[in-house]
Amino acid sequence: MREYAPLTHAPLAQGARVAQPAAPGRVTLDDPAFSVMTDLREVHAATIIPEESIDEANARMVRRGVRLLFVLERQGAVTGVITATDLLGEKPMRFMRDRGVTHAEIQVADIMTPASMIETLALVDVAQMRVGHVVATLKAVRRQHLMVSEDAGRSIRGLFSASQVARQLGVQLQTFAVAQTFAEIEAALGR
Repeated sequence: MREYAPLTHAPLAQGARVAQPAAPGRVTLDDPAFSVMTDLREVHAATIIPEESIDEANARMVRRGVRLLFVLERQGAVTGVITATDLLGEKPMRFMRDRGVTHAEIQVADIMTPASMIETLALVDVAQMRVGHVVATLKAVRRQHLMVSEDAGRSIRGLFSASQVARQLGVQLQTFAVAQTFAEIEAALGR
């Protein structure tokens, strides 16, 4: 059996701090799409189960600093997603009215987007894309998030978030959401 020498070690310096992850860097529309993708092999996905309350879903989003939770069944398969828009929009009010329940009684399963309605981009295609393609796709599908899958859709590998893309492009979120053409996005980038 091979022997290993111990590493050099020293006491922790007084006032030492825990390292923080670097903020995602600035990008342009011509940068690789991977530069704005959240890689779920590097970042733990924020998740919840369908039976949790929407209040717990909101609290979990706030704690994690995210606007989307993957909804997982007990065995770990994705059964849907729930977004901040789902929680803070009209879906809960409509569900309360239609079902005659209180806000506290609404479960994640009641207002989530089911997995059958989630479309994904193939990881192999994303490898050929630029940030501009991500922006155009987000606009075309009128969504705040895009999933990236591998293994013929059997595994969600990554996520594109409109707010993350806007932040990395250096545009205001409302400008990014309202922009209708690449010219408008490029004008916002020029500010």
